[in-house]
Amino acid sequence: MDHFIYKDGVLHAEGVAVTEIAASVGTPFYAYSQATLERHFRVFDEALAGMDHLICYAVKANSNIAVLKILGDLGAGMDVVSLGEYLRAKAAGVPGDRIVFSGIGKTRDEMRTVLQGGIRQFNVESEPELAVLNAVAMESGVVVPITLRVNPDVDAKTHAKIATGKSDNKFGIPIAQSRRVYAVAGAMDGIDVIGVDVHIGSQLTDLEPFRAAFLKVRELTEQLREDGHNIRRLDLGGGLGIPYAHSNEAPPLPMDYGQVIRETVGDMGCEIEIEPGRLVAGNAGIMVTSVIYNKAGEGRDFLIVDAAMNDLIRPAMYDAHHDIIPVIEPAVGVELNAVDIVGPVCETGDTFAKHRNMPPVADGGLVAFRSAGAYGAVMSSEYNTRPMIPEVLVSGDQFAVIRPRPSYDEMINRDKLPEWL
Repeated sequence: MDHFIYKDGVLHAEGVAVTEIAASVGTPFYAYSQATLERHFRVFDEALAGMDHLICYAVKANSNIAVLKILGDLGAGMDVVSLGEYLRAKAAGVPGDRIVFSGIGKTRDEMRTVLQGGIRQFNVESEPELAVLNAVAMESGVVVPITLRVNPDVDAKTHAKIATGKSDNKFGIPIAQSRRVYAVAGAMDGIDVIGVDVHIGSQLTDLEPFRAAFLKVRELTEQLREDGHNIRRLDLGGGLGIPYAHSNEAPPLPMDYGQVIRETVGDMGCEIEIEPGRLVAGNAGIMVTSVIYNKAGEGRDFLIVDAAMNDLIRPAMYDAHHDIIPVIEPAVGVELNAVDIVGPVCETGDTFAKHRNMPPVADGGLVAFRSAGAYGAVMSSEYNTRPMIPEVLVSGDQFAVIRPRPSYDEMINRDKLPEWL
């Protein structure tokens, strides 16, 4: 469920007409619904009710500080994969003891800064990282809590570019080697082994890969306890998918996901961490764009909009589907036409949809891309020297710009000419 619905023939974000936002900030822009963000977090919290747990929002999905503050104020932890994300979470008021540091390429400088600022745990992904973290912890005079991220070699049945739990993926320590690596970690003076971490991929629409991975985590936890490790926390990652198209085929609900956790590891006496991102933020956001031209082509028609692949790269990168709807509600029974919806960037890949059935939208009209709250703004760029588009937060009948659109002067003045030019 989200809070983007037609009222009196106009698409609204909660109580605000999208046309009002467009008139104020221009297009394209992202708009997020605070009520949807809060609801999605609470659904996960309810799914794990009765279990000792912490929901660590995956900051990479949408890292705007306003979004992080909304979730942090509800009690969310944060799963970060860079120093920048860590500093964003701290800036949003999230304490270090609710922040988990993941990612395969943590540097010494990142480790030092995070250890100084406070951290809940490091999710360690390799033996070299473990050795460096131990050295940095000892230099800093601290003992750092860690889990080891194990790679369970489970096929998540998702897009190849967002699968992370197969043996040929770059993530984690092969589960067959993990007991040996845990023994190494357990002998280190700067390391406190507290748990096991697993994450098998993103946009999963089937619960069985989760079940298979969690059962492997259960077996490993039992073995590690036999080896003398005090395993008291299980970080089960994220990855639960969202419906990008309004169809009868919907991914599993968080409540069903929570039941899989209960059935597989719920009786192990461990605190449970999960790291949802897409399901919290994805359907809490839309991208709104204006039609520049309706162009008739040879055998196909084009809807050319002022948003481009640099604003929303998912369709170009993942062949991702987003429902695209007019902001002004079409009349009942209006004839639909198949169009290619494309942006103005000089790349054939700057195509959002092909042969998409759409009602007529005149030049200057507005269309909205649904399910754009995750992996939209965070993956955007200034390719073709196009300004990053604004992000807007809506709460009830009010809205605010939470990241402004830079001016061309601001963009260009970031470049510096060397003295010899």
